[in-house]
Amino acid sequence: MLQVSALYIYPIKSLGGFAVDQALVTDRGLQHDRRWMLVDKAGNFLSQRSLPAMALLQTALTGGGIQVTHKQSKAQILLPFVPQTNNTLAVTVWDNRCIGIEVSPEASTWFSEQLALECRLVYMPDEAPIAVETAYAHNGEVTSFSDGYPFLLISQASLDDLNNRLEQPVPMNRFRPNIVVSGSEPYAEDGWQHFQINGLNFFGVKLCGRCVVTTINQDNLAMSKEPLKTLSTYRQAGNKIMFGQNLLHSGSGTIAVGQEVSIL
Repeated sequence: MLQVSALYIYPIKSLGGFAVDQALVTDRGLQHDRRWMLVDKAGNFLSQRSLPAMALLQTALTGGGIQVTHKQSKAQILLPFVPQTNNTLAVTVWDNRCIGIEVSPEASTWFSEQLALECRLVYMPDEAPIAVETAYAHNGEVTSFSDGYPFLLISQASLDDLNNRLEQPVPMNRFRPNIVVSGSEPYAEDGWQHFQINGLNFFGVKLCGRCVVTTINQDNLAMSKEPLKTLSTYRQAGNKIMFGQNLLHSGSGTIAVGQEVSIL
C-alpha cells in the first residue's frame, strides 16, 4: 500500500525545516510552509544556493511562533506568527514580484548578524500569494514563497535507489520535500498525475529540477559533487537533473503520516 511516510514544513525559505505528524493543507500549501523569507537590501530572496550558511539556521514550531536556532552557536530567536510592523516591501522570488511584510526590526537585525549580511525577514500576507506558472496551473492555483509550486513530493524508494548508487548516502533533507511516500517503486511518482490523500486531490504537474543545494550537508555545510554527479548519469533531462515531483492540489483539510495515497 502506498502511504504518507513523512511530512515536512519549511517556514522560512531555504532554512532548515522540520517533520510533523499531520499538517493542514491551505490554498498555497501546508500551513506555515515558506510563509517567511529573507531578502537582501534590494528585496531579492536569499537562498542556500549563494549563502550556504542558511542551512545552519533550524526552524521549529512552538505555541508562540516559529523558533529559529543556529545549529552551532545555539543562538535563538522566537518569531511571532503575526508580523510586528506594517512595513510592506516589494520582494522578488525568481521572476515573481510580490509583497512581503517585515516581521520586525529585531528579527531582521538578528538574521543579519547570524548571516553576516544585511537582510530583512518578511512574511507573506494572506491577500498576496504568488500565482503558479500559467503553463502548469489548472485553476489559477497559488503558492507561498516556494520556488513555484505549493508541494514537492518524493518517494522513499527513489531516495533509497539513489543511495544504493552513492558511496556515502544522503538524507532526505538534501531535497526538501513536503510529502514523502513509501510503498512505491523508485521514481514511480514521476507519473502520478492525480492522486488523493485523505480525500484531498493532488496533481503531479512538473518534475523538480535539482540545484547545488542538494550538495550541501545541512549540519556542517560540507560540500561535494554528490548527489548531483550520480543523478546526472540517469536522471538528466536536457540541462536539468530531475528528482521529485511538483504538485498542485484542490481543496483544504488535513493530511497525516500513515494515510493511504490513492492513485487515480
